[in-house]
Order: sequence, then C-alpha cells, then structure tokens
Amino acid sequence: MHLAQFNIARIRYPLDDPRMTEFVDNVKRVNALAEQIEGFVWRLQDESGHAMNMRVYDDPTILPNLTVWENAAALERFVWRTVHGRFYRRREEWFEPIAAPLVMWWVAEGARPTLAEGVRRRDHFIAHGASDFAFGWEHLPEAGLWKSQRGAKLNERAA
Repeated sequence: MHLAQFNIARIRYPLDDPRMTEFVDNVKRVNALAEQIEGFVWRLQDESGHAMNMRVYDDPTILPNLTVWENAAALERFVWRTVHGRFYRRREEWFEPIAAPLVMWWVAEGARPTLAEGVRRRDHFIAHGASDFAFGWEHLPEAGLWKSQRGAKLNERAA
C-alpha cells in the first residue's frame, strides 16, 4: 500500500499580489524537489505543472495539493527535512487558518486518487474524525517528525 495525502490552503491574497510572490515563485522548485525524494510516487497536476489552477469547494481562494508516497517516512522527509519545511513554517504569511487542512489514506500501489476523492476523504475526516478511511499524522505511529515540528511550533507560540 502507498500513502495518499490531500491538503488545502486558503490564500490570504490573490496569487499575483506581491505578498504572494515568494510562495508562487517557489512552487515549481518545491514540486521538482518532491519528485526527486526517494519514496515519491505521484502528484496531481494540470498543464501548468501544478494544481493551483484546480478548484475545490467551489472556492477560488483554496489551493489543493494531492500526492502519493511509498510510505509515511518518505512524505515526512519531504515535508520536514527539505526546503518545503522552510516554506511550511512560513505558511501563515500566505495562508489563512483552515480546519483540517490535511488528510491521508492508504491506496493500492498504482492508484492515482482524484481531487474529488481527496475532498470526500477530508469531509469524512472532519465529520467523523480519524479512521482507516481518512486520518492525519497522529494516526501514523511510525510518523515522528511531525510531532517534533508540532512541538516546536507550540513552543514558539508560548515564547
């Protein structure tokens, strides 16, 4: 089985706003890095090479991201141990807080989930909590990097 992850972010400003420049200018770089990480399998993209033009929840301010990884360790390495982590830690500059921005689930090798499936699983996660159908990092006992990053963020807020 492989691990699918779907996440969304609601932009604070239009993508062509100067305050979004650093984020927008690095999307291609971060996506290319993901594709080079051992354990990366697939990511949803359109002709532009990313999914930022795809609409979910009929809301043009929400950017979707859908990827498949061989395992949680590969996804964690990408999220926390690459330049992606630096951008992730700055997410509040570009994105508004949003409930349940991330959901994961297991897929058969070779599966390519759809955007609609990601939305369905996120909605299920919000309505019913973590289950084998849809879950977050805390449902993955082997995932440890997210805990240390979450702890670091809580410590930053307390300071």
